[in-house]
Formats: sequence, structure tokens, C-alpha cells
Amino acid sequence: MPNPQYEYIVEQDRLGLRLDVFISQQIDGLSRSRAIELVRAGHVLINGKQPKASVRLRTGDRVLVDAVDLKPELPIAEVIPLDILYEDDVMVAVNKPAGMVVHPAKGHWQGTLTAGLMHHIQSLSKAAGPQRPGIVHRLDRDTSGVILVAKTDPVHLALSQQFQNRTVVKQYLAIVTPPPNHDRDEINQPIGPHPYQREKMAIRDRHPNSREAITFFEVKSRCGRMAIVHAFPKTGRTHQIRVHLAHWGSPVLCDKLYSGRNRITQIELLQQLGRNESVETLSDQEFVLQRQALHAQQISFQHPISGQSMELSAPIPEDIQHVIELIETERG
Repeated sequence: MPNPQYEYIVEQDRLGLRLDVFISQQIDGLSRSRAIELVRAGHVLINGKQPKASVRLRTGDRVLVDAVDLKPELPIAEVIPLDILYEDDVMVAVNKPAGMVVHPAKGHWQGTLTAGLMHHIQSLSKAAGPQRPGIVHRLDRDTSGVILVAKTDPVHLALSQQFQNRTVVKQYLAIVTPPPNHDRDEINQPIGPHPYQREKMAIRDRHPNSREAITFFEVKSRCGRMAIVHAFPKTGRTHQIRVHLAHWGSPVLCDKLYSGRNRITQIELLQQLGRNESVETLSDQEFVLQRQALHAQQISFQHPISGQSMELSAPIPEDIQHVIELIETERG
């Protein structure tokens, strides 16, 4: 009887990644050196052929890994309330709350979006592998907003192809500080792993593991040392908007990784907006925001079956909306 296998379809945001790096990222707890051993021992196939560990992946590649001494943590269905924005027979769109991890990962085995989806939906696509049922694209844990989920493998692959072809239009809402110098701009800077901090990404020009990253930004309003920005990523790299905004000199408010802090009180916020009163005259010291001010507000695409143009929006969550209202009030 053949060994059970883990199957993965390479998505657009993994284009150009080395095979050994890809495997170690897909199977939680698997080191890169162990991934290389598996490849050399013939336990990994790409499109039915035995590769080298250093091969660069292409979107749509089918990667099979023999389950030899591998025990990845798989999602288990949990009763988790989901804010469903749209659902039909082949796909669903969810408004993911901040703080929810999309799929199981180290330190986050329960309470994931996939766990909630498995309870809500009988059948999810398997194209992204057993740890990511239905997941076509991702949002960071503390980024809220709309995310697409596929119920079948053909629909998953059709949606992934739209992401690869850059025909999907994603609009994010961000609050940044300080404001950018320009009202609109396009940043075309490659992103790769940070050289010293494993959890971070960075601008890495001509680095072997960096990939093209393009984001268009537009400032919607300014007040004091803050601005409300719309971001339109043309590619889908890890932390892309956050890295590009920080590189632009305007990191996302309360983005601990790229701005150094993860929460702000109303007093501090009003001072950033230019309020002249001293701290003593302001009484509200409660935290008004305790996560990065980034929200996946809207996504536009073609329905993978009907071909109909779809535009789905996720309402602005209360914490970010409260900050926006404070900004607009101070602007007068």
C-alpha cells in the first residue's frame, strides 16, 4: 500500500519560492533541512517528477509529499460564528475578524477560520493542502476583512488563476502615521524574508528569495500626523501592504512588527491629530485600537462558474471606524 501523501497546489504568492522553503512553510514544524532530506530521498514530486530541493516553483505546480514521519496539525471543525458576506454552491466569502488566524499554525491550533469553515461547510477544496481546506488567499491574523473560500478544487484553481493573472482587484483601508508625502503613488519594490527577524518581511532587492511586489496607494484624508489610505495590491506577497507602507515612511497605525507599537489610547491618538490640550485635561486613557489598522474592505473578481462580475465588501469594524470618526471630527 503506498504511503499517504500531502498534496499542495502552488498559489500565486508562492511563485518563485524554492521547493525546500515551500515545503517547510506548508508543513508546520518541518525544518528546511528535513525538507531537503525528503526531496533527496525521493519523497517529493512536482507534477509527477522528482525535483531538486533548489527548484523554483511556478504557480499551479502540484507538489506531493510522502507522509514519512510527518505529523502536521490538521484543522478540526469547531463551532465558530462566521460573518458570511456571500455564499453559493461553489464558493463563500467571509468577513474575517481581527485576531483570527486563517489556518492552523504554531501557537494557533484552535479558533481558526478553517476550523469554523469545516463546521459550516460540508465540503471544501483540497487544492491548498490538508491544513488549508478551501483557502484561496490569506489575510494576516490582525488584518480584518473579506476573504474568498472555495468549496471545490476546480473553483479553487479558477480563482487562483485570477489572482495569478492579476485580474482580482483588492481594496484595503489603512490608517497610517505619519502621513505620506504624496496623495497617490505606486510602490514597486521586491519583498523577501527579513535578514534577522524570522517573523518579518523586508524590501530585498535582488535577493534569491525575494519576489516582485506592487501596490498602489491613494490618500483619502489627512489630519495631524495621521492619514486614511486606500491600498490596492497588484501582487499578493506576505505582509505586502504593511512592508510597502513602512518603506514609504508611513507604517500602519499599531502595526507592532513594522511601527514598533500595537496599541494606542484616545489621549495619544488625539495628540497625534493635533489636539493642543495637555494630557492632564484629557480623561480617556482607554485603548481605542489594539491591532494594526488594516482592513480588507473590498474585492472584485469574476465568478469562477458564471463569469459574472462580483464585487464584495466587508463593513469597517468598530475599532477602526472609531478611529476614523475621531480623525474626521478633528478635521472638522
